[in-house]
Amino acid sequence: MDQLELLVTQALADFEAAADANAVETAKAKYLGKTGSLTELLKALGKMEPDARREAGAAINRAKSTVEQALEARREALRQAALSQQLASEALDITLPGRGRGNGGLHPVTRTLDRIEQLFAGIGFAVADGPEIEEDWFNFTALNTPENHPARSMHDTFYLADAPGVLLRTHTSPVQVRYMQDHVARHADDEVMPEIRIIAPGRVYRVDYDATHSPMFHQIEGLWVGERVSFADLKGVIAEFLRRFFETDALQVRFRPSFFPFTEPSAEIDFAFMSGPNKGKWLEIAGCGVVHPSVLKNGGVDPERYTGFAFGMGLDRLTMLRYGIDDLRLFFENDLRFLSQFR
Repeated sequence: MDQLELLVTQALADFEAAADANAVETAKAKYLGKTGSLTELLKALGKMEPDARREAGAAINRAKSTVEQALEARREALRQAALSQQLASEALDITLPGRGRGNGGLHPVTRTLDRIEQLFAGIGFAVADGPEIEEDWFNFTALNTPENHPARSMHDTFYLADAPGVLLRTHTSPVQVRYMQDHVARHADDEVMPEIRIIAPGRVYRVDYDATHSPMFHQIEGLWVGERVSFADLKGVIAEFLRRFFETDALQVRFRPSFFPFTEPSAEIDFAFMSGPNKGKWLEIAGCGVVHPSVLKNGGVDPERYTGFAFGMGLDRLTMLRYGIDDLRLFFENDLRFLSQFR
């Protein structure tokens, strides 16, 4: 049995010296494999006398059990060591500062719209809105637009294929007619209709796309209807708005005669800075005019008693002028490098 004890001692030493799983399995084969030392001793039991075989078999089985336990212990130790090494290599340093969320901000067009609404609210104008999917009657006919007008062409306007007479509005002017109809209905019993002062901002759609035009863009319309409202009132409102919007008195405003079917007389509005890099350069900013009697009538307003003026300007163009942006498409590309400048 001294030989058996020596065998067990050697097996335990070999397992302890095994540096990896392959070395452990090699040591196992040396003692417990088909030709291993302990296996050979078990095979030799058949040649012994019964009493001696019984005593030797018990001793060999005890030795085998000791060796197997040492084998499993070494396997587990190597597994734990490998796991610890993996955890150490993949560990996160939770003491490092986290990745904070960047601060968001309003889109430049939204900033411009908020500013315009505040400025017009200061002179008594409310904000009105209407549907972007509009009926042809409100978008064109009610605004005195003739059947053969180029704006009605499919080359200029998005029509809905399965809904005759329905389109994506080309301007926010239909809001004027809808608002007048609702306003007149609310005050049908009043001896004198209260004045209408509204701006109508929103998205509009036209078949156009380049550095200064987009198929979808933003427009703002203005309407003031009441007794004795004149073109002089229009000039005063526009001039004061531009001075406040651009925060300078150093600008000139001019009204050039033009034509729009929904106003008569009509004008284009230009302005020029009297200082700065754009000094003396006239920039077209809006169209305007006295509301045509037919438009007032379509809105339910008596054109014999009430007059009004209307104007329309591009919200995106105002934003471009205010912030010095030269390409309209930047507003719609969602490039954070561009948008982050306005946070």
